Amino acid sequence: MDALTRRIDVGEIRMRIVEQGNGPAVVLCHGFPGLAYNWRHQLPVLAANGFRAIAPDMRGYGGTDRPDDPREYNRAHTVADMVGLLDALEIDRAVFVGHDFGAALVWDLPQWAPGRVRALIQLSVPRTATSPILPSTAYAKVAAEHFLHLHYFQEPGVADAELDGDPGGFLRRVFWALSGGYRYVDIFAHPSTGNGYLDVLPQAPPLPWPWLSQAELDHYVETFTRTGFTGGLNWYRANDHIWHEKQQRPDEPVTVPVCFITGDKDPVRQITGADSMAQLRARVPGLAEEHLIAGSGHFVQMEAPAEVNRIMLNFLRALDS
Repeated sequence: MDALTRRIDVGEIRMRIVEQGNGPAVVLCHGFPGLAYNWRHQLPVLAANGFRAIAPDMRGYGGTDRPDDPREYNRAHTVADMVGLLDALEIDRAVFVGHDFGAALVWDLPQWAPGRVRALIQLSVPRTATSPILPSTAYAKVAAEHFLHLHYFQEPGVADAELDGDPGGFLRRVFWALSGGYRYVDIFAHPSTGNGYLDVLPQAPPLPWPWLSQAELDHYVETFTRTGFTGGLNWYRANDHIWHEKQQRPDEPVTVPVCFITGDKDPVRQITGADSMAQLRARVPGLAEEHLIAGSGHFVQMEAPAEVNRIMLNFLRALDS
């Protein structure tokens, strides 16, 4: 079955989705900078193996509506998007797959949308404790000594103007910097003062790379040239709002079955600290599998698609065994 692309009403917004296959539903949630296209290697494989694979452009991205107010990217709104997606497609429960900020959202779904989540497959971002410090305060403290993109993203309009001014240059360099081919944490050696993101990102080697072709990069560049980056940046500007939500609704243990996949060169492993996996195990009693893929960086579903697909299919099949 070929992939079907359409826009659907999920409640507050209209969302562009790419859908392929029939069977138990698997919803794949991308992160920054991403699109449903991040899952281009997974959709046909899931469909060919008896699953209904659904990849949305997340709120703020691609063909999905892009609210201007960062508060509209908090948990109440983004969880409502996922519930609205299931309702619009007449799906009772789904396996949710998350990557990057998509993983942060997906970690919360079993608690925030009880009864709608069958299992989780999480890429890159472990489940860790909510910080006792407001995120923007923590970012500013780090940024006093090092360049930190999370801090740089907070001021409305600043990062937007820089990235919108050179979508191709930014996307090529950030994809490379976060991949297994570079050590992203070297960026932190730069000071915040006087630097934008493009000032600290490394120059990328010419395409094609083993995991990204020029045509694939062009797809991202064409989309972000049309949409800009503000919608994507608003996910990070919502972090303080999410923190306040969680003061009233603290995280609960994740008890649904969970498969966690990451690359051994993913910078998130270094940024989240040495105890992040111990926190994951403690906070996710449903953790059934952990997989560390050698040589892969942050975009493991694109850098090592065959291995990720194999792991995903084995986990999904085991749910029915």
